[in-house]
Amino acid sequence: MKFAIHGRTFKKEVEPYIVQLFNLLDKHAVDCQISAQLAEFLETTSLKNMSCRIYGEGQAPRDADFFISLGGDGTLLETVTHVGASETPIIGVNTGRLGFLATTAPEQIEEMIKHLLHGYYQIDPRALIRVEADADLFGNTNFGLNDFTITKRDTASMITVHTYIDGEYLNSYWADGLIVATPTGSTGYSLSCGGPVVLPQSNNFVISPVSPHNLTVRPLIVSDSSTISFTIEGRSHNFLVSLDSRSKVIDGSTQIAVRKEEFKAKLVKFREDYFLNTLRKKLNWGFDVRN
Repeated sequence: MKFAIHGRTFKKEVEPYIVQLFNLLDKHAVDCQISAQLAEFLETTSLKNMSCRIYGEGQAPRDADFFISLGGDGTLLETVTHVGASETPIIGVNTGRLGFLATTAPEQIEEMIKHLLHGYYQIDPRALIRVEADADLFGNTNFGLNDFTITKRDTASMITVHTYIDGEYLNSYWADGLIVATPTGSTGYSLSCGGPVVLPQSNNFVISPVSPHNLTVRPLIVSDSSTISFTIEGRSHNFLVSLDSRSKVIDGSTQIAVRKEEFKAKLVKFREDYFLNTLRKKLNWGFDVRN
């Protein structure tokens, strides 16, 4: 069996669990490859002499059975770009804070490895959003799990985002920006801007304006079979576009469209590790003392 592992940094108190992870992989004779970014950090820990092979940027193994993300949700979003079209199942070990996507606690690592080796898990496929433009914005990683955003950059003035669905004019959003979120991303930035929570298998995108200037504009749910395109205007000539945790500065001449990616991110889920349960536990969804 082959595992690939990506991570950034983790706190000192988490180190014993990471040591445990690599010891377990060695015990079960699991072939292991780690990202160069993780290897660089491990050089500062007691794991600096570990024997796992290292893969560089754009060299993530395509034949791995599982991809482990060590960190928070941001690290898992990075891991999705490492996996890409290979659709290798991803497990998120949460060494960060909230851990809405990375749901496995460090204390559960031994149980996690046992479940993976014995097939006690399920695959939760998640839709990805793809960005296309007449400029090279995100290279070969022009897809994301959470959302795509357009926001103002150089001034405090609003911007205007002219938006079209399948070529048909939708609206001109006078706002600080605009978010197009996947169902997975509906619990992130979009939610903080008043967008709805959408269940993962709903086959929709959520279009949420950021601080719109009029009261007649609200978040909108559209089919993820749609292509959503934009042109942008503002007092500044530069705007910021973001795809999950990656950002680029563009000017108003850039033509942009988003659609659903052809492949998916496959998240590994264990018992009680499902969306509605996570929604209640992590976001206190429906919290009421009467319950």
